[in-house]
Amino acid sequence: MEKESIVMILLLALGVLSLANAQSATNVTATYHLYNPQIINWDYTKANVYCATWDANKPLEWRSRYGWTAFCGPVGPHGQASCGRCTKVTNAETKASTIVRIIDQCSNGGFDLDVGVFMRLDTDGIGSTNGFIMVNYEFVDC
Repeated sequence: MEKESIVMILLLALGVLSLANAQSATNVTATYHLYNPQIINWDYTKANVYCATWDANKPLEWRSRYGWTAFCGPVGPHGQASCGRCTKVTNAETKASTIVRIIDQCSNGGFDLDVGVFMRLDTDGIGSTNGFIMVNYEFVDC
């Protein structure tokens, strides 16, 4: 019986730790930026992005697998630690979502999405009118 109790306590502790490590936030501002990666062959150096220092030499398949974004959200890694990480970004109003790769920094308190990504999330057109959308996000494995 004592052994089962210890196992249960360990499982509960692991569950609490995984919840504590979950990196997500709600109602965060997302604006758009004209990275236009398709035009520059997904070249971080040509885009002059912050993460080029570490990720510019990654294979094209890696750089082009997800849409691009700058990240400065309230929860999650910042600076070099955020480079190459992925987040699932969801329009808080319409629930449209996509996964994006962090390639840059921003200062708006949320995301600065590539315009193509922004348009995919702006399914009701309100973001185009306002210049921003409110999103929820969570870090995910790429």
